[in-house]
Amino acid sequence: MSLYRLARERAATGRPVKIALIGAGKFGSMFLNQIPTMPGVEIAVIADLDPDRARAACRTVGWDAARIARTRFVASGAEACADPQVEVVVEATGSPPAGIAHARAAIAQGKHIVMVNVEADVLAGPLLAEEARAKGVVYSLAYGDQPALTCEIVDWARACGFAVVAAGKGTKYLPAYHAVTPDDVWAHYGLTPEEAKRGGMNPQMFNSFLDGTKSAIEMAAIANAAGLGVPRDGLLFPPCGVDDLPEVLRGGRALERDGMVEVVSCLERDGRPVFRDLRWGVYVVLKAPNEYARTCFKEYGLRTDASGWYAAMYKPYHLIGLELGMSVLSAALRGEPTGQPQGWRGDAVAVAKRALKAGEMLDGEGGYTVWGKLVPAERSLAEGALPIGLAHKVPLARDVAAGAIVRWADVAMPDSEAARARRDMERRFAPSPALAAQ
Repeated sequence: MSLYRLARERAATGRPVKIALIGAGKFGSMFLNQIPTMPGVEIAVIADLDPDRARAACRTVGWDAARIARTRFVASGAEACADPQVEVVVEATGSPPAGIAHARAAIAQGKHIVMVNVEADVLAGPLLAEEARAKGVVYSLAYGDQPALTCEIVDWARACGFAVVAAGKGTKYLPAYHAVTPDDVWAHYGLTPEEAKRGGMNPQMFNSFLDGTKSAIEMAAIANAAGLGVPRDGLLFPPCGVDDLPEVLRGGRALERDGMVEVVSCLERDGRPVFRDLRWGVYVVLKAPNEYARTCFKEYGLRTDASGWYAAMYKPYHLIGLELGMSVLSAALRGEPTGQPQGWRGDAVAVAKRALKAGEMLDGEGGYTVWGKLVPAERSLAEGALPIGLAHKVPLARDVAAGAIVRWADVAMPDSEAARARRDMERRFAPSPALAAQ
């Protein structure tokens, strides 16, 4: 059934889907931009640590004074979740501890939760999704972000009867990027620090996109939601354009085996641009189930590998908050998520960017001390690896060598709801030996 038609029906009955948005940053602002032109939805409350900034964001995206006046602005995400008229909560803070707290508050109030906060999802998403299902509400990844878009085309491929060989996204990557810090990030974006500051751009956030952390987090989310495998020792980021996806991304080439997540780089290792790159998009590589389908690939012009058995489908762009309405409407009107963790297969763990000394404070995604590396969940558990989502404002209890995975035993972890949720998730969703071998 058409989401647009269902949304119009809700509008016609005078019962729009009421939404609470927590976090009015870039993703949230892009979603707010769409609200005046989306039928059947209404923002009831916006929560932000700075409500005046949230009001300014609404004005920036073109809201008129009347729409702003009928919207509540609060500083507390918990207060937004408790609003009795709210049907769907959108968590867009980017903070893993805040995301876990807000998701649980929404679930406890019987409200659907759309988790823009993929950092929180990778930290404890399987547990949160299970808690939501137990309460009869939807926990969903955010459409418009690359994990949900990748899950969509994986589902398409499987529903059509194809084997999924690989799935993931594109990005800008060179091996040296793992060591980049907020001090030197802007040169890689072609900006000066002054230009970035005028644009309100956060250097640590943008550095997490560059140093590999965001890619690790997003691929873990896809693996957990789509049941795909994870490379044993981190993403390889092979240089690859859209025409070469089937040739490069199949078992025995860049991948350890079929059925895995991977990120492709838009740069060759010498820095030259890849031809027809997929920097902003997502993809799935699929395999024909039989000779007839293989022939159809050729007849209908699909780019394949040399054997003709492997082909790729891709979406060249993602529009983050501009597309988020799909998740809100799907949860409220269909009772379905646009991607949801089904188990624990992949983890994003903290790796030292340089030699770290006992007493130093870790500063999380995109910072000066650690970057996030994708590893299988069973490896993370076996090695006691510290998830990147908890590597924030936590002191080291002992030295860690450059390039080494930081472990729980290496830090003085304070007690918190986020840490307890993570430990609970590890106990309840530890991969079985059979799953680990898949």
